Amino acid sequence: MPAMKYVSFAFFILVVSCKIQQPQSTPKPDPEVHEQTIQFDITSPDIPVVEIADSVEIRIHRLLPDYVRIMGVGDLMIGTNFPNPKYLPPDSGNSILSFVADSLKLADVTFGNLEGVILNEGGTPKNCKNPEKCYVFRMPEYMVQNFKNAGFNLLSVANNHSGDFGEEGRVSTSNLLTQAEIHFAGFDTKPYTIFKKGHLRYGFAAFAPNKGTASINDIETARNIVAHLDSLVDIIIISFHGGAEGKSFEHVTRETEFFYGENRGNVYEFSHALVDAGADIIFGHGPHVVRAIEIYKNRFIAYSLGNFSTYARFNLRGPNAFAPIIDLQVSSSGEFLSGKIISAIQTGLGIPKIDSQNRAALRIKELSEIDFPEAEIIVESSGVISYIQQ
Repeated sequence: MPAMKYVSFAFFILVVSCKIQQPQSTPKPDPEVHEQTIQFDITSPDIPVVEIADSVEIRIHRLLPDYVRIMGVGDLMIGTNFPNPKYLPPDSGNSILSFVADSLKLADVTFGNLEGVILNEGGTPKNCKNPEKCYVFRMPEYMVQNFKNAGFNLLSVANNHSGDFGEEGRVSTSNLLTQAEIHFAGFDTKPYTIFKKGHLRYGFAAFAPNKGTASINDIETARNIVAHLDSLVDIIIISFHGGAEGKSFEHVTRETEFFYGENRGNVYEFSHALVDAGADIIFGHGPHVVRAIEIYKNRFIAYSLGNFSTYARFNLRGPNAFAPIIDLQVSSSGEFLSGKIISAIQTGLGIPKIDSQNRAALRIKELSEIDFPEAEIIVESSGVISYIQQ
């Protein structure tokens, strides 16, 4: 307490004449100023003393949503100017995703696999004896806006085409996606990314068996990346490019797969290991056909989403044209709540449209029942996914 026991206050009372004109009268003397000193005893028990703490603890709780909506599709290559501009769609590709954009825009996060680089010209293309038979993809830079307009805000660059035009292609792709505010990961120099949407923090990592990408075959490193993300974010989304290619390889073998002499990974072991480490959603691609889906420890896994929009340079016959959209509702901690396979199919040279025959969903249903008979999920003919353990 201060040493001074009494505090003196001076009160001044000043009477000021009214501004309204008064009738003339005998002049009044100037108003007097009265000064009075009043003493207060601040140690009196009648006056409370309030002590202020040195610090105040404030607890802030984030307002988390009951669920979020996350969509995923397969390979995206919406036109290439290499080796010839004839492989570009008309109208700068503005309409190539227009038939599915309304569906894709409904999600909080919409994912796809960017199969190629975004670069107007230049770069160092892969060595090919015959460029016309060389599958090297260079999408013009204006294409990035087409992805943005369709609702994509998350892309994988971990695949066998992300290095098609060397370091110049990687740098251009990275810069353009960053400028467009489309999140991405999968280069060995950028295996993961963290971003925020609404009240939630998301972690995303992508893997492939190819040079310049985070490796699908180094499961221990992948687990460590997921464990790191798990300490920082609410929901972890994983993408992998793995497994053998083509309609002869629609099944999940649960073994290491080789194709053209390349180790394409054990996608079953990889996916389960990453869920064990903390991953919540896994979107696979690479075989160019759809594969089964699974729910493991209440986390969703799609083993291949096939091709989604792959213009002019891809085989789109039969099941290669199936272009599913996986539509998930998950909790704010990533647990599977409900889902649906929205069937689309590529038409013409590679334009995805909603498929009234529901062929993608029916094929995924069939493959899931064959490859995971023990799984506690039901895929209905309509594409609705139910977890029967719930």
